[in-house]
Amino acid sequence: MYKRFGKRLIDTVLSLIAFIILSPLLLITALAVKISSPGPVLFKQQRLGLHGKVFTIYKFRSMSDGAEHTGSGVYSGKGDPRVTKVGKIIRATSIDELPQLINIIVGDMAIVGPRPPLPEEYARYNRLYATRMLVKPGITGPWQVSGRSDLSAEESEALDVAYVQNWSIMGDIVLLFRTVGAVLSHKGAY
Repeated sequence: MYKRFGKRLIDTVLSLIAFIILSPLLLITALAVKISSPGPVLFKQQRLGLHGKVFTIYKFRSMSDGAEHTGSGVYSGKGDPRVTKVGKIIRATSIDELPQLINIIVGDMAIVGPRPPLPEEYARYNRLYATRMLVKPGITGPWQVSGRSDLSAEESEALDVAYVQNWSIMGDIVLLFRTVGAVLSHKGAY
């Protein structure tokens, strides 16, 4: 109970500070997305959070407007023609994820946790993998620091289950520091 309250307090405070400090970058990115291709600045999508609660996730739009309906699968790989020129840059640097600070501030997400799944992904989970829904999804987590899109589905699932089973505030801090390295290396970010 106290650990979860501590995590929520840390998430809220750090997200508010990050949002304020990064506001110039957020504004510049919003302008670049708007100028570079037609469509909304933010990409909104229904995802599942803690205990399967539906929420709207926010990201800077990195693909052509409506492109999520033209591809197959959740993840796009290298050379995806749906990704805009600005989208390639903001994906490689993970700037596209920064609007999720709003999701953290309102309590739908945490800074660290498994990726928030789509409802159709959750429908395919086995009983063990469904345990990832016992924690809030995160803007970063084991998937993001361990190879992102370069990981197989099985590797990604194992990382998420291990995170839930071994969760601690210290573990979250370690993942935050590993996130910095993952963002700087651009490994698996397409």
